[in-house]
Amino acid sequence: MQKLYPDAAAALDGILTDNMLIASGGFGLCGVPERLIDAIQQSGVSGLTFASNNAGIDNEGIGKLLRSKQVAKMISSYVGENKEFERQFLSGELEVEFCPQGTLAERMRAGGAGIPAFYTKTGVGTMVAEGKEVKTFDGQDYIMERAIVADLSIVKAWKADETGNLVFRKTARNFNLPAASCGKICVVEVEEVVPAGTLDPDHIHLPGVYVQRMIVGAPYDKKIEFVTTREREAA
Repeated sequence: MQKLYPDAAAALDGILTDNMLIASGGFGLCGVPERLIDAIQQSGVSGLTFASNNAGIDNEGIGKLLRSKQVAKMISSYVGENKEFERQFLSGELEVEFCPQGTLAERMRAGGAGIPAFYTKTGVGTMVAEGKEVKTFDGQDYIMERAIVADLSIVKAWKADETGNLVFRKTARNFNLPAASCGKICVVEVEEVVPAGTLDPDHIHLPGVYVQRMIVGAPYDKKIEFVTTREREAA
């Protein structure tokens, strides 16, 4: 099965539809599938729900799709760096489901593992628990969280082999791995594709069975959320 496509638009061709649930990897601006996000923006699909740790920043990452009004709902944990996100949420233009960070990662992982729901103490007694089933185990209350099974997963990896086995680099491994596993279709952008058999099996983070399509997105510019500098001390 040929998994490598020439560009992001080709890799998403025939997949994108309005009102999709998309699981997106990345943490802040690290490990964000930016080529695929650009292609989604250019496609013009709308009414999207994104499950993602955050929404990038203004006009970067998912922030681009917020600016173009293509996102109807966010399932997110950390959203404090995106002013457009804040504006749309407070004005009622954007529906937001806040989810604790570890819970969000586990909801994606559970979806990829075929586990429909699980119980967690995180959020008990807070607004996170509103409307959710509460069950007592060993004298402690737990809330039930549903797994996330997305129509599409978009993620970024460091390396892939020709069969789709993936290696993530450092912090970019965080949400990319569970996001990749929970989609009915997974499209990946990578920095480098190597021949099959090149990767050490012990170093593979996600097996190629989860991956349907890939592109090479390199070269990338390293984007920084906050640039903090100080004057250089005199020699």
